[in-house]
Amino acid sequence: MSEIKLGIIGGGQLGSMLASAAKKLNIKTTIYCDDQDAPAQKFCDEFIYGEYNNRDKIYEFAGKIDIITYEFENIPFETLNELNKLKTVSPKPSINRLIQHRLAEKDFINRLNIRTTRYAHIRNKEDLLPLNDFLPGILKTTTMGYDGKGQHPIKNLNEINSLNINFKNDYILEKLVKLKKEISVIITRFNNNKYEVYEPIENTHEDQILRHSKIPAEINQKLFDQSREWAIIIAEELKYIGTLCVEFFIDRNDNLYVNEIAPRVHNSGHLTINAYNVSQFENHIRAVCSLEQTPLKKICNAEMVNLIGKQIIPYRESPKINDNQFLFDYLKKEIKEKRKMGHLTTLK
Repeated sequence: MSEIKLGIIGGGQLGSMLASAAKKLNIKTTIYCDDQDAPAQKFCDEFIYGEYNNRDKIYEFAGKIDIITYEFENIPFETLNELNKLKTVSPKPSINRLIQHRLAEKDFINRLNIRTTRYAHIRNKEDLLPLNDFLPGILKTTTMGYDGKGQHPIKNLNEINSLNINFKNDYILEKLVKLKKEISVIITRFNNNKYEVYEPIENTHEDQILRHSKIPAEINQKLFDQSREWAIIIAEELKYIGTLCVEFFIDRNDNLYVNEIAPRVHNSGHLTINAYNVSQFENHIRAVCSLEQTPLKKICNAEMVNLIGKQIIPYRESPKINDNQFLFDYLKKEIKEKRKMGHLTTLK
């Protein structure tokens, strides 16, 4: 078989780890990114800097590769769709367009008879006034926004007038669940009814940013099975190719809700690099490049801590870690508050 040339759109830490996984499989990678300082250029074979709407650069990128994938969902649908006319894009652009829109995503999940929290479409401040039974809730932009960006918690109707929100954008109001726990399920789908599913991962967030993940999740067998089953149903219905993550809430009565779908490799799955025989990144590469499916085996239990902002500094200055620990520095030039700078995985 001739050498596969894989194009990856996006050059952050997920792009870096995808490129590293591809290298292990002897696949050449070209990364296209709109950030000139993107850390993934240190891990790929070739790097192209350009805006996502730069047609000339996009065509240059497409000319160098056989297959295209991407590291995050907020890439313009028009860019992915144009590229898909030239080379196969996996996951397919229509999936990205669906999941870029929180309202369309929730409607899709509910049509599968899968539970989500209650939600309403919000076009202006007046739309909030009759929705007292949706409060406390969280108001989110229907598109864009992650790690807490574009999100506004609302406890009661009295807070609505004080909201400093630009209603040029559409919003979705989601009723808050009486939260007991958050988990995620990472699944890689290769083809019809061909997939590998990682065990549910228990997650802890701070300031709406993932702080800590661990396996095994402290959940009962029913939740273990149901979360995996729902992830499989979603992946099959989307006819998804590659790795995706389904994020779940568990309420105090042990009811399961889908929070959202991430059509890509996911931060909570970083521990799979060290805890499994095949990581979420390698499985994604295998799926989009139509390589052999390898049965998953868990090597050991693990936990991962994200290093956010200045938390990376002590590890850069003096990385004192144990034999069962693995430090990943994303090599981002600028340290910013609330920016994921690296992670530490500990095997148990």
